Amino acid sequence: MHAVGDGRPPSASEVTLSQIMDQHDTNLMGTVHGGRILLLIDSVAGVVAARHSDGPAVTAAMDETAFLQAVRVGDVVHVQARITWAGRSSMEVAVKVTADRWDRAVPATTVATSHLVMVAVDDEGKPRGVPALLPETDDDRLQFRRAEIRRRHRLALRQALADSAGEFPPVPDVPAPGGPVPSGPA
Repeated sequence: MHAVGDGRPPSASEVTLSQIMDQHDTNLMGTVHGGRILLLIDSVAGVVAARHSDGPAVTAAMDETAFLQAVRVGDVVHVQARITWAGRSSMEVAVKVTADRWDRAVPATTVATSHLVMVAVDDEGKPRGVPALLPETDDDRLQFRRAEIRRRHRLALRQALADSAGEFPPVPDVPAPGGPVPSGPA
């Protein structure tokens, strides 16, 4: 068991989950539902964050999720997650999703990527400290610097939105489907 003050490398908590996709995972287009891929991404990121922080962690944000290729029934999906940054109580986890066919030896194709911000929590759901991240390789150091850029952008966006709160008129209520149609100019 590591104390919060102890650092650890990204490799100490890296996880890959592989799962075959079946007809229960499909959407109306006949491909695997993006929500199913998001569930796998979030689940594996949670394991990585929990392992790095030695306890439960919750998802605070999911950034930059990109769906690059459709996933089909019979594809074996591989969800690889690795911590790229750690602060006081939050961590960024990078996730890469690849897929290959269950019945053929073909190279895996990258189908999705995502970055998640996870927060370590105690038994009462309050943020708790996490160990520092100790990048081991040149790629680890590059990913750490990129994670810091994404963090600065998230914080700047949050601040800009807060600063602009009074600058724009409120968005009018949109009626529920089947509800009254608003009158007046469109």
